[in-house]
Amino acid sequence: MKLKYFFPLIIAAVAFMASCDDEFSVTLLDEIQVSSSYVSIPVEGGSSSITVTATESWTVVNNLSWLTISSASGSAGESTLSFSASATLDGRTGEVKLQCGDKTQRIIVIQGVPVVATATCAEVIAGPNDKTYKVTGVCTAITNTTYGNWYLQDATGTIYIYGTLDAKGGTKNFLSWGLEVGDEVTVQGPKTTYGTTVELVDVTVLKINKSLVKVDSVENALLPVEGGEFIAYLTCKGQGVSVEIPEDAESWLSISSIQSEGTSVVVKFKAAPNEGGDRSTTITFYTTDGTKDYSSQTKLSQTGAIIKASIAEFLAAPVGDVQYRLAGVITNIANPTRGNLTLRDFSGEVFVYGIQDFSTKDLKVGDIITIVGKRAEYNGNPQVGSSVLESSIPVTPATIAEVLAKPDDPNTYFMVTGEIISIANAEYGNLTLKDGDSEIYSYGCYPGYGATGDARKNLLADKGIKVGDQLTVIAPKTTYKGTPQLSNSIYFSHTSAK
Repeated sequence: MKLKYFFPLIIAAVAFMASCDDEFSVTLLDEIQVSSSYVSIPVEGGSSSITVTATESWTVVNNLSWLTISSASGSAGESTLSFSASATLDGRTGEVKLQCGDKTQRIIVIQGVPVVATATCAEVIAGPNDKTYKVTGVCTAITNTTYGNWYLQDATGTIYIYGTLDAKGGTKNFLSWGLEVGDEVTVQGPKTTYGTTVELVDVTVLKINKSLVKVDSVENALLPVEGGEFIAYLTCKGQGVSVEIPEDAESWLSISSIQSEGTSVVVKFKAAPNEGGDRSTTITFYTTDGTKDYSSQTKLSQTGAIIKASIAEFLAAPVGDVQYRLAGVITNIANPTRGNLTLRDFSGEVFVYGIQDFSTKDLKVGDIITIVGKRAEYNGNPQVGSSVLESSIPVTPATIAEVLAKPDDPNTYFMVTGEIISIANAEYGNLTLKDGDSEIYSYGCYPGYGATGDARKNLLADKGIKVGDQLTVIAPKTTYKGTPQLSNSIYFSHTSAK
């Protein structure tokens, strides 16, 4: 380090520690004490140690990805705890907690002199995690109004703001800022990456430049299937208003009129009838003061027809608000309270993330259900979201002897398990099952619920099912020429003979 930079850095570090001391009060605890509540690590990398004295066992809470601590826990008595970090171009700081019973000892870790970098969204995205950035951009969407989670966008890209502190540094008070979509905001906070999402966490708001255009209210934000008129009422203090309808909505949504009087603007839209599934779009309104552009947004939704689909067709569909009707057999229930379950038909299976009021439906594995829900996704895995139960067919587990004693009823379904003792037609799965001394003929065994035409064929060959295997099917009991049988059985599972 050149000498001319040495004293300013020392002064800056002392000033920083003084400011930290104002922000973090250090409490002397009887249960756990440390030789120093501040740990300093050289900017070129290295380590530093403190002594921990505790009356009982303790654990370390460390959320700093750049910091390595020699131990995650300790026992009663005196221990040495080491903190280490690799070199950094910019200074950084953070907090580590030592939890002892219900008491918490806080330790401030400092490496070099933290520098807040003014950056664009693109520079934040390309930069390292844990570095603190100051960014200016427009709020394009708000996802959580308690903690303050929202999207900030500038000309170079978009980043996610995960947590917004209030003017006093408190949490869960986002609404105190009065921040709205379209406002230009300058924030400061540390970067982290969650999966593929770049975030600034628990940001401090430095400045809000209110948008010159604002959506005050709307009429008919949810339009019916047959379409109709959607109206947006705006306040505009800029030089006129322009409207942007997203490209994917241009085929069904158009502007019918724009009327203005002073700062009040009324924009009317016309939506065409909807022959597909549910659809929605976000409309953006723009204005300018001659040097800077401002925007505000509103969302419009339109009810659509429910699309009947096989599970394979559902899985191939994009994530969105379209409603699908799916029918199949419950093969597993992961959460009996929420109704997280696996649904299977002849074409495949899908995870259903909850069914509304599932705990009151008295459903179980093996039952046949019809649900309506949206194509959703979690961590890249497809699932049914926002689903409701439309209908259900209870399926009763029974032995072959019990089924034989039941009256014929094409609407009463049984789950039956037996050994395959003969196969009359391998293509359609005509076979005989035996359980103890009882036998029953199954007229057809199909890959799953809803199979028709060629989709009913070749289950046995596709799954390698043969004589001697244990097969479980779901079917009603009928009678053909005086002989009882299972009619159009639905495959549930099988166990191969050894």
